[in-house]
Amino acid sequence: MEARDLIKKPVITERSADLMDEKKYTFEVDVKANKFQIKNAVEEIFDVQVEKVNTMNKKGKFRRFGRHEGYKPNRKKAIVTLTADSEDIEFFEGA
Repeated sequence: MEARDLIKKPVITERSADLMDEKKYTFEVDVKANKFQIKNAVEEIFDVQVEKVNTMNKKGKFRRFGRHEGYKPNRKKAIVTLTADSEDIEFFEGA
């Protein structure tokens, strides 16, 4: 699996914006990705040094649309901590 397939999109919330001051960046990643794959993908895409990766699985919520019902898909979030000497990720700076 390629690096761009693992990292789906950045998560931009008020909390994730506060974490950026501590060099922590939040991404939505592929559900099957592990921490080593996420670390390698972020280092390859953004050319930074990753110190630590924390992941969390988000279970899909139950939804109804008229008489049809089902679940939203499961998601996985990763909070990536950069090393102190690496530069910030430019993608987030414009957000």
